[in-house]
Amino acid sequence: MAPPHVLLNAFEMNAVGHLAHGVWSHPEDRATGYRRIGYWMELARILERGLFDGLFLADVTGVYDVHGGGAATAIERAVQLPVNDPAVLVPAMAAVTRHLGFGITADVSAEPPHLFARRMSTLDHLSDGRVAWNIVTGFLDSAARATGAAGTLPHDDRYDRADDFMQVAYKLWEASWDDDAVIRDRAARRYADPAKVRAVRHDGPYFRLDAIHLAEPSPQRTPVLFQAGASARGLDFAAAHAECIFIPADGGPGTRAIVQRIEDRLAAAGRDRSAVKIFGSLQTVIGRRRAEAVEKYHDYAAHAVPEAALAQLSAATGIDFGSLDPDAPIPIPPGGGNAIRSILAGLGGEGEGPPTVRRLLAGLALGGRFRPLIGSAGEVAEEIGRRVADSGIDGFNLVRTVAPGSFIDAADLLVPELQARGLYKTSYAEGTLREKLFGRGPRLGAGHPAAAVRMGRSGPGRSGPGRGGANDGAA
Repeated sequence: MAPPHVLLNAFEMNAVGHLAHGVWSHPEDRATGYRRIGYWMELARILERGLFDGLFLADVTGVYDVHGGGAATAIERAVQLPVNDPAVLVPAMAAVTRHLGFGITADVSAEPPHLFARRMSTLDHLSDGRVAWNIVTGFLDSAARATGAAGTLPHDDRYDRADDFMQVAYKLWEASWDDDAVIRDRAARRYADPAKVRAVRHDGPYFRLDAIHLAEPSPQRTPVLFQAGASARGLDFAAAHAECIFIPADGGPGTRAIVQRIEDRLAAAGRDRSAVKIFGSLQTVIGRRRAEAVEKYHDYAAHAVPEAALAQLSAATGIDFGSLDPDAPIPIPPGGGNAIRSILAGLGGEGEGPPTVRRLLAGLALGGRFRPLIGSAGEVAEEIGRRVADSGIDGFNLVRTVAPGSFIDAADLLVPELQARGLYKTSYAEGTLREKLFGRGPRLGAGHPAAAVRMGRSGPGRSGPGRGGANDGAA
């Protein structure tokens, strides 16, 4: 039996620095071109040449201002700042590709669901159904303050709010317009049938709505749903809603246990494992020979700023690492605090013993938390195949070290080696992004809570007991 094909997304951000902090200063790196549309069009062409499944665009709507008690490090070192809107890149990249998918990160606390749903429908139309949404609940107090709030909601409450947001979005995408509402009758000058378009009414704990969805049905209606929650509450949310789940692992030891937790939660939610793709995160440094890859790694590391990565980690964990004794054990907030609990759970570094700032820095040689896979294209391909087989994941989000060089190496060196081992597709399937990923129709399947909304009845869209809002439907 042939091994399953590995799925690959490029993991990027509309910013100078993403997850290899400081490496933008390398002479081969062109990340400062992020301000120009030609930069993104070129990247899209590179990724489609390598048959990448998608370009996954991360985003934040606040600044990393915990480290050192302010944002100075983030500003000076370009730690995901400045950062531009990811969604506006999609039309230009879609115009120069036919198959590449586009995953957009958007925070449910950042804007009303009514306007967000229209934006995603618009992008799904313009890309011929190649759009995905990475659902995030927001964890930065700086982002909350930017919207006028005093701070973020408690961790689990953020997911309750997201449940309610999802119910509104499903109703707008799936229930406001019938499939045959748009008739485009030129002779009668009738574009749509009013009897087949209805207002969405929702009265939930966080959102209230009485409105018609402003966009006509797009190819996928609901975009492909990505989610990265790894806490217990986050996994419940992912099991209820997500089609693609990102986990904080690279397919190495311990990954199988995380996959099993997801599979258990999917079963509890009444969903089949085949309805979900699980992605790890992977950073690679690839050469034609191993010696070349090792030389590249040391060259890149000479430009990295591991201390800058602490600014991102400080905001992600709620711990000001800049104020700690570098050799004292890192104090972990009771219960995981109010930040990203999966990162807190994985704090550590090189060597044995309790996590300290010095040990943490030792594990940030390329300016980020990922331990790169270094080797010839053939060696990296072999290891990727082994990790997928051992862990049960479906693929990876590939983190860039240099832009766009890391993706060029993947497209031109790694992908042919994966193909030679039967681990990677040799051509794209036709259809929408959902059809390419799952081999079935463009719409969410019958086992998903959005399908229940589509049918006009209450569904299993709440990701925990008593979670979410009233599912009042469309009328």
